[in-house]
Amino acid sequence: MTTKQDPPTRPTARVGWNNRTQVVTMPLEFRFPEAVREVYIRKEGESVILTPRPSDWSGFFAAGLKVSADFMAERLPLQERKF
Repeated sequence: MTTKQDPPTRPTARVGWNNRTQVVTMPLEFRFPEAVREVYIRKEGESVILTPRPSDWSGFFAAGLKVSADFMAERLPLQERKF
């Protein structure tokens, strides 16, 4: 005897409107921290992806990114100017 199992449920969000703005109400586990005031938004196929916009550059500088040795090797020469 087999029993029919319910498919696993996926978290969902509610989509609505506030005046002429579309609003998405997310479950608590998906909400951004209160400090996040803006997000970057992009589409990948039919998916919409939200990424917190950093409020400062500290994360960028902490990443320790370095440019390659030949960075700007093919740049215009410096112009001599008289002041």
